[in-house]
Amino acid sequence: MREFKPVKEGKVREVYDNGDSMIIVATDRISAFDVILKNQVVKKGKILTQMSKFWFDFTKDIVPNHMLSVDVNDMPEYFRSDKYNGNSMLCKKLEMLPIECIVRGYITGSGWESYKKNGTVCGIELPDGLKESDKLPEPIYTPTTKADLGDHDEHITFEDSVEILEKLYPSKGEEYAVKIRDCTVSLYKKCAEYALEKGIIIADTKFEFGLDENGNVVLGDEMLTPDSSRFWPKEGYEPGKGQPSFDKQFVRDWLKANPESDYKLPQDIVDKTVGKYEEAYQMLTGKALT
Repeated sequence: MREFKPVKEGKVREVYDNGDSMIIVATDRISAFDVILKNQVVKKGKILTQMSKFWFDFTKDIVPNHMLSVDVNDMPEYFRSDKYNGNSMLCKKLEMLPIECIVRGYITGSGWESYKKNGTVCGIELPDGLKESDKLPEPIYTPTTKADLGDHDEHITFEDSVEILEKLYPSKGEEYAVKIRDCTVSLYKKCAEYALEKGIIIADTKFEFGLDENGNVVLGDEMLTPDSSRFWPKEGYEPGKGQPSFDKQFVRDWLKANPESDYKLPQDIVDKTVGKYEEAYQMLTGKALT
């Protein structure tokens, strides 16, 4: 049996080269503030992979995505074990674009801090009088650079994204920048509307895109997971304060309150975190994780 080693390791994911395709494994690692925590969160990788699968299927009418299969029987023998079953995705190879496509439907987090200072979020002027966690009149697109492991992403303007892509793809920069912006907003609107019907508010999220062998824009990486999004319960939603969440904001809040933790979570926080992830998965998909 051929053994595989990851060709790339991110904060949470491992990528394996499979010739004309690749295999992305979502581990049980968890990160916050661009740091990998010292705990494993059991089942988290499966939840991330299966949730991404759900959303990729749900949105393929808007933009194609890189998913080929989540069945390990479609993968090399090395991956046909409990270690990889459920948390692995066979994907098309893409040339990933160096832009993280962030969309915000509600004002919270760093956006709220910025708004309080000068009435803007990432240079975008917003109406006066907004309260923390308010729904925005329209979702706003606030891209960032895609930092290497250990570095921080930096906010950029849409015009910056055009310039970055133009340097890499002469005469195509604006076309690609417009395409990924428009897909980001369309994906968010469709999925946020669906999630709201299921009792979850998607406050913000991020997408990543790449190019296939023909230069077409394709959605890649993960999609609308608790790692890449802020999920709030619709029940009890009340602007004017921070909201309880289904995502790793729960972990961020604990770390902020415990600065001496050295990025190690107590077991009850780990258990509550995976419980939040599972609850969100069941609400959105209508089924329990198997």
